[in-house]
Amino acid sequence: MSGVEILAEPDWLAREAAHVERMRRWTVPHQERRARAEKHPVLDFLFTYYSYRPSYLERWQPGPGVVLAGPAARRFLDRKGYVATAGGVELDPAGFTEGKARTAEFVLGLLTATASRAPRLSCFGLHEWAMVYREPADSVRHDQVPLRLGSAGTDAVVESLDIRCGHFDAFRFFTADARPRNELTPSRETQVALEQPGCLHANMDLFKWAYKLGPFVPAELVADCFELAVEIRTLDMRASPYDLAGLGYPPVRIETAPGRAEYARAQGEFVRRADPLRHRLIAHCHRLVSAGP
Repeated sequence: MSGVEILAEPDWLAREAAHVERMRRWTVPHQERRARAEKHPVLDFLFTYYSYRPSYLERWQPGPGVVLAGPAARRFLDRKGYVATAGGVELDPAGFTEGKARTAEFVLGLLTATASRAPRLSCFGLHEWAMVYREPADSVRHDQVPLRLGSAGTDAVVESLDIRCGHFDAFRFFTADARPRNELTPSRETQVALEQPGCLHANMDLFKWAYKLGPFVPAELVADCFELAVEIRTLDMRASPYDLAGLGYPPVRIETAPGRAEYARAQGEFVRRADPLRHRLIAHCHRLVSAGP
């Protein structure tokens, strides 16, 4: 982590304030819903499946190789992993442990392999349908909202289309009856070999890989990945079998040819937008791995 950038106090305070305001757009409504014990079938996923606390998402961090100048920086010493230096406060390089190094190496290998492949845009979001295939209506994951086509209609869509899911963390939630219908049998061991940049879940997971390397990833990069994940999750659920129109999410009707074309176009746009984030994370992992623990 050679080369140190010194941030003047007004500069880093401005970045911190901008980050907090940006993330509170999402964290405050989530915390308010949670206080009311109110579920949100689209947005809860970003705080439950992804195990990054709202308070952590709001918290600004400069990343490695940055010294925060000025007396206000001393409050960072109350956090784990920061040390005082002659110029101010910075991340303690000793906090980049062997465990963090292994995480960075895995993320580097996974993202590099994913980026090397051509995107496939033919899955049409059927993973959400496979998660409720032949399930009793009261057992589906989001039982507070109805299925658009009902149980029989949902099952008929699954049976009429080819399922091509290569993402293990989606496939593992398939029902037992749906798994044999998938063209692939992804596993944790085949994750690096199968992930590809057209996959909505692989692109949402950029958020996960960014926060798992924290605090050695700048907060702005974590926030960029999070906000992309919000938009991808929205498409994911609009294309799902659930009727979410009452919550302001009009369906992408992937059971029809025009709906599948609409989905593939949106999927392709997310490929374009995820690519620079993936490469920023790859470059960041290269620097971390090169520096070592």
